Amino acid sequence: MTSIGTGYDLSNSVLSPDGRNFQVEYASKAVEADGTALGIRCADGVVLAVEKIVSSKLLVPGANKKIQTIDKHVGVAYSGLGPDGRQLVEQGRSEAYSWRGSYRAPISVSSLTDRLAGYVQAYTLYNSVRPFGVSAIIGGVDETGAHLYTVEPSGAYWGYLGAATGKGRQAAKSELEKLNLPNISARDAVKAAARIIYAAHDDYKDKDFELEISWASISETSGRHEFIPKDLLEEAERLAKQDDDEDEDEDEDMEED
Repeated sequence: MTSIGTGYDLSNSVLSPDGRNFQVEYASKAVEADGTALGIRCADGVVLAVEKIVSSKLLVPGANKKIQTIDKHVGVAYSGLGPDGRQLVEQGRSEAYSWRGSYRAPISVSSLTDRLAGYVQAYTLYNSVRPFGVSAIIGGVDETGAHLYTVEPSGAYWGYLGAATGKGRQAAKSELEKLNLPNISARDAVKAAARIIYAAHDDYKDKDFELEISWASISETSGRHEFIPKDLLEEAERLAKQDDDEDEDEDEDMEED
């Protein structure tokens, strides 16, 4: 039997003969079509960064952020469909609020990720719904330290030292592997994140983008998830553009030789 052209992609609740859920695979394609998001687990916290593609010059700068706070100590960055991402964030906030009400304490990053992953996986089980078209990178600081996780459209999740998703994920992952993780400082991680986002953007430079970076750091933010200061963002972008220009010059020199 073959799973191509036989209607196995019409229902969320039916697997193909070779064990594939085509609706989940289609959701993953929606993630691959969006800008790059990445997370870095550093010595005293986590850094999240997003390349938000600007689809129109009429959009208000800074609107429709793709990095959001779930709880005071946890943030999420995502690639994929914006409405799906916002729904996932709202569910995460509900889970965090419920946990505080039950246990009178902030939810741990691992428990929050586990609950969100279960919520996402439930949307792969029933014919009346479709999978979430987002991959989320969840990072934060709790009593046990800094943590970084990814949640895929299938509901699978893993813990990472560095993670990337979206259109430039392969290039970003290659650059993340070169970092001294998790021993890098939060400020150095911010600059590295900006550089990696600009490097991953090289394949589709015809599209403008906004760079969003946040962090949750014991030394910088007392464990709270916040967007980085404007001056640090400007410095990180300046250094990233400088490195990007130098790489272009080297490529041109190699072509001439």
